Amino acid sequence: MNVNSLNKISNLDFYKNDSTAVKNTNRNSSFENLFQSALSAIKETNNLSNQAEKAEISYALGLNDNTHDLQVAQQKANISLQYTVAVRNKVLEAYKEIMNLQF
Repeated sequence: MNVNSLNKISNLDFYKNDSTAVKNTNRNSSFENLFQSALSAIKETNNLSNQAEKAEISYALGLNDNTHDLQVAQQKANISLQYTVAVRNKVLEAYKEIMNLQF
C-alpha cells in the first residue's frame, strides 16, 4: 500500500474553515454595519436640525425673506427626527421583547 499520497491529505487541514470563527466574524460585521448606519442616520438628523436652526436665525435677522426655504428646512428636520424616534422606539421594543424571552 502506497501511503505517500496520504501525506498530502494531512495538508488539507490548513484549508479547513473554522465555522465558529466565520460565524462570529459575520455576526460582528453585521452588527458593525447596523451600528454605523444608525450613527449616520443620527448624524444626518442632527445636520438637518442645525440647517433648520440656521434658516430660522437668518429669517429672524432679516437676512432671508423666503419663507418657503424656511418651511422646507423645518419640515425636513421634523420628518427626520420623527423617523429617528420611531426607529429608536422599535429598537427598544425589540430589546424588551428579547429580555423577556425565557430559555
